[in-house]
Amino acid sequence: MTFFGLFNPFGVGRRVFKPSRPDRVQDPVVRRIQVIRTVVGLAVVTWTLLSYDVVADADAVIDDRMGQAQTTFILLLASFPLVVAGFVAAARPPNRRVLLGRVGKPAAALVVMLAIFTVPRLLTANGYDPNDHLKADLTGLLTVLMAFWFLLWLCPFVLYGLVQSLVHVFRTADIHETVPPVMTILLVWELALVDAVRGAYESAPFGARLALTLGAPLAVTAVAMWELRRLRTRHGVTVRGALHR
Repeated sequence: MTFFGLFNPFGVGRRVFKPSRPDRVQDPVVRRIQVIRTVVGLAVVTWTLLSYDVVADADAVIDDRMGQAQTTFILLLASFPLVVAGFVAAARPPNRRVLLGRVGKPAAALVVMLAIFTVPRLLTANGYDPNDHLKADLTGLLTVLMAFWFLLWLCPFVLYGLVQSLVHVFRTADIHETVPPVMTILLVWELALVDAVRGAYESAPFGARLALTLGAPLAVTAVAMWELRRLRTRHGVTVRGALHR
């Protein structure tokens, strides 16, 4: 990436959060299905939330979806090292060494996103106040301009990175093509369990509550299983092959 390319938050986001292993399988049909599933799923959940008064209005829908996105991200952070470590440990030599050598970029994407969420909180907890640096002199003006530019760059970078992290599951396709669908299945059932424990959608009728709680996991699992089947039948890529078993 060139120096001027660093000023493009989306370009930097693509380098950080999108898989880049050159020999990985890239199937446009899978990508289209994933996009359609995401859009349709969001539309159905939003309609159901409003129809059964689970939330008061559209703003509450956004809050609910943002809350679930945060929960998803936290679960991803917790699941990522466990799944990747288990996947690599289950592989036989020489594949174990190969898979382990591919962990670096996905781990770096995880660390970047973790830093984005934790550093501002740490600064605030330590009493940092950006207003303390707003002084009526050249240094203060430059500080304000730099902070303003940074926010203009950081906001699209964070939003783009969050979407890409969820879509590409922290670019785990760089490790192996079968890791994203496997991790997606685990993640979506973890979310369903969290919803069941915290009593989500309690104001909806039982049938609607059951559909909201189990609909997404079943649909996502079906798509992920279809993706694994397509990788096997169209490209000869399997979990057993990745583990050399």
